[in-house]
Amino acid sequence: MSLNGSHSPAAVLHPPVCGTAALAAPRLTDKFGRTITDLRVSITDRCNYKCVYCRTGSQGAQFAELAMDDYLRIIRVFVSLGIEKVRLTGGEPLLRKGLIPLLEQLAQLRTNDTDNPKPLDLAITTNGHLLAEMAAPLAGAGLSRITVSMDAVGAETFERITRVPGSFNKVLAGVRAAQRAGLGPVKVNCVLLRGFNDDQIVPFAHFSRDEGVIVRFIEFMPLEEDRLWTPEVVVPLPEVVSKLNSFRPLVPLPANNPGETARRYTFDDGMGEIGIIAPVSQAFCGACSRIRLTSDGKIRTCLFSHFDHDLYGVLARGGSDEDLAGFIQKTVETKEARHHIGEPGFLKPSRSMVHIGG
Repeated sequence: MSLNGSHSPAAVLHPPVCGTAALAAPRLTDKFGRTITDLRVSITDRCNYKCVYCRTGSQGAQFAELAMDDYLRIIRVFVSLGIEKVRLTGGEPLLRKGLIPLLEQLAQLRTNDTDNPKPLDLAITTNGHLLAEMAAPLAGAGLSRITVSMDAVGAETFERITRVPGSFNKVLAGVRAAQRAGLGPVKVNCVLLRGFNDDQIVPFAHFSRDEGVIVRFIEFMPLEEDRLWTPEVVVPLPEVVSKLNSFRPLVPLPANNPGETARRYTFDDGMGEIGIIAPVSQAFCGACSRIRLTSDGKIRTCLFSHFDHDLYGVLARGGSDEDLAGFIQKTVETKEARHHIGEPGFLKPSRSMVHIGG
């Protein structure tokens, strides 16, 4: 059956990858020896917010969406090649019809570890506006984790960022609903911009402790739609650490895995968790384990790539799963060593963040 309830040739001809020895494949590895285990899939280019650091507000969706069955087939092939974590993004993924059935199908997949196949680590990044109503169905469908983008803990500042009245209370209700649904601890991502919301650092420390969420501060990257980025707007990791230490002494926490992007901290009394993602001031490209699929089916080997690799084109031309796998493997081999933010001659990527998938 398709995700829309009808029989789908793709679903019939390409059954789920279950981690059996017959279907297991070598790990995806790039030419620098990095193993690729994390896939981020944008399932829509649409968004119901117009965050000032992300969108101009004058442009809507610019790229197409695939049928949900096509995303499912593509993800199955990635899983057969060693992907263990799948994060659905956008745009705003909760806008997409068919999301719950897609998650139910993905929850049935298993990693290709022949000795110990495991369920996928399934996550979503959302702005949270629709989360209060959807948290329980998402958890019931098999979602493992959720990340909410939330760039202020005061309603006035928050709504100045999103440009949507009433958005703060909607997102706060969504965070709490996700916690109740068993998707906690919810991660809350805050992109910091100097002079705009850098006064929110200590309030977010309180928020982490009061709400039981993991707050992650992210350095502002040159990925916005209207190209306002300058180095001066970035609030670097040492400054964030200093402000948090002025609230309470920070205590470093170990990384959860070698490819983790955030530097993790708690406070001296063990209450609250803070992560700081510092791609500008302290790049972590050497341990990158990620690859991305855009809403229109293009592979992006790095957020800052200048090229798309048209995986959907292979599928649309009638390619087999083996053809898709071969294309993916060849594309991963081209993955960049690192980004070049702040270096002379740096060129911004060909798509902004909202059109790549967070």
